[in-house]
Amino acid sequence: MDNPIGIISMQFIRPFTGADLHYFDYAAKLGFDFMELLVPEPEDEIDLSVARKKAHDCGISLVLAARVNAQRSIASDEPDARQGGLDYLKHCVQVADQLGTTIVGGPLYGEPMVFAGRPPVPRTDDEIAARAARTVDGLAKVAPLARSAGVVFGLEPLNRFETDIISTTRQAIEVVDKVDDAGLGIMLDTFHMNMEERSIPDAIRASGSRLVHFQANENHRGHPGTGHLDWTAIMRALAQIGYRGPVSLEPFRRDDDRVALPIAHWRAPHEDESAKLKAGLGVIRSALALAEVNQ
Repeated sequence: MDNPIGIISMQFIRPFTGADLHYFDYAAKLGFDFMELLVPEPEDEIDLSVARKKAHDCGISLVLAARVNAQRSIASDEPDARQGGLDYLKHCVQVADQLGTTIVGGPLYGEPMVFAGRPPVPRTDDEIAARAARTVDGLAKVAPLARSAGVVFGLEPLNRFETDIISTTRQAIEVVDKVDDAGLGIMLDTFHMNMEERSIPDAIRASGSRLVHFQANENHRGHPGTGHLDWTAIMRALAQIGYRGPVSLEPFRRDDDRVALPIAHWRAPHEDESAKLKAGLGVIRSALALAEVNQ
């Protein structure tokens, strides 16, 4: 399998600004085919035309990761937040078009929990149904816009500590099937799947042709090969559904095990991780190759 393999910009720096486009060249030299960028915010001061040309000149492509929040959440019961979510997703399509990329992935529904300081709360059955309906309705509004622009949204399930909207592949399948538009597919991340799925390979197989983006992350978000995930079995499942799309890595757990360290939060690298990144990339490339010959 010759899927393009990429690295998320957060591996190197956050925020990623217009002054950081040199990381495109660094990623290419490490052997990556693309970089996954957080959808730029105005304060990032990224000239999209310059970024597009820089990526092209470095020989890499781009994938986008949406940055939703409680103020831009299509699942919200607050009309302003719901409209904010719709406006933001439309903005994501425009940015993708300007950057020449075709995939925008992430928890498109909004409503983050841990990182937004919002604890999970009990919901009545009616409230749960209403939040689900708003999620489907919002995605049904933006999926055709994405499709017409040659873009596809990748709906990502997050673990139970980061969202209470979509945490499993089965839930993502239900939403994508209800929207029923080629502008919406599924994005899977093995870090979250490790917590929520009975079987990662089975969940991948269930996603089938709906899968449009895949993040290959270790159970502890370290470099691939340093955790307990069975990469050969995972990549074999991708081969079995004929997935040929991008595979992104985000191994940004740093080599630091101090007691009381808040490892849930992003931290800047404190060492040159080039060798580890190349080794992790090699693990995924090898697993992809083995998957195709040993189905």
